[in-house]
Amino acid sequence: MPSRLTLLFSPRILRPLFWFCAALALTMALLPSPPSLPIDRFGDKTEHMLAFATLALLADLGWRRKPTLLIAVGLSAFGALIEFLQAIPAVHRDADPLDWLADTAAIIVATLVARLLRRLLPEQD
Repeated sequence: MPSRLTLLFSPRILRPLFWFCAALALTMALLPSPPSLPIDRFGDKTEHMLAFATLALLADLGWRRKPTLLIAVGLSAFGALIEFLQAIPAVHRDADPLDWLADTAAIIVATLVARLLRRLLPEQD
């Protein structure tokens, strides 16, 4: 019988959770007035970094056979897409290239952490 830790870090759990979080991040980024969150007091860049670090951890641990570089580049492109979409006047948001840089920095750190975690977790598909 698999341990609870093995079940928690199972791709069956992590992959749907990744897609849910990615959809949530995109939705929050494109809402004209996103709801206020407790983390708001730490600033916009902190929100970006937390969101993209979470996505990077979920993706890297959910798709362990995918190259980390591919995951990092894909998530960085997702962050760039969000900034591009926020530049559309009809969206009523402000695009900021520094947000994309914050996203990318968080992705790099989180994928490095995920690589270390992979060594502690049993191999899964």
